[in-house]
Amino acid sequence: MRYIISSFLLLVMTTGAQAAIRTSTVEYRQGDAVLEGYLAYDDASKSVRPGVLVVHEWWGINNYIRKRTEQLARLGYVAFAADIYGKGNRATSREEAVLLSGKFKNDRLLMRERALAGLETLRKNSLVDMKRIAAIGYCFGGAAVLELARSGVDMAGVVSFHGNLDTPTPGDAKNIKGRVLALAGGDDPFVPAQQVIAFEDEMRKGGVDWQVVTYGSAVHAFTNPENGTDNSRGAAYNEKADRRSWEAMKVFFGEIFK
Repeated sequence: MRYIISSFLLLVMTTGAQAAIRTSTVEYRQGDAVLEGYLAYDDASKSVRPGVLVVHEWWGINNYIRKRTEQLARLGYVAFAADIYGKGNRATSREEAVLLSGKFKNDRLLMRERALAGLETLRKNSLVDMKRIAAIGYCFGGAAVLELARSGVDMAGVVSFHGNLDTPTPGDAKNIKGRVLALAGGDDPFVPAQQVIAFEDEMRKGGVDWQVVTYGSAVHAFTNPENGTDNSRGAAYNEKADRRSWEAMKVFFGEIFK
């Protein structure tokens, strides 16, 4: 009987904790473009807390990015997934993803403006501590948050998960105000060692407080289980790199948000 009561109480407590996470789709704009982001936060408390902007992979906002946004909410942050592509623009094939992401890779100013629109939307949330805001991004999104940092916006820090580290304007690193954490796959064919070295040199010349963590045996997109585990494809899930990189982000946030 005691076991049954304890199990029932545990179930109630778990259900209550899950129910505290609130999510919603948020429509906002950048110029004439209509964008549709995804907000997640824990409403068990009304206190202000750090805000984290999340930028999607080259697929656009999908279940994976929504899951990551909700994970951040469970850590106690107000998390907002920015929509870089625009409302209704989501890739369903590799070919579509190449076209959608290519538009912004070839126009870094537009990439920065779209990311900034998401950041400004996050800042408007009454639960967000304006002095404690960071941004994270995955693959395409990793490049986007780095470009946002290079634009000189006021953020505590940015985290790039297996994102492209190159930029057409490396001199803009001098504008970066917050700290930078880049989490890279040691065998990533899309972010080769030469690109990592160039990024490190860019950060040094810009006087940035930066870190690069490289995970052995990990290729591109190593945090997404939907990518399978075949490294020969160039993009594959790596459980250790996924877990270690998430922990590295948590430690980084502990430093920049204290």
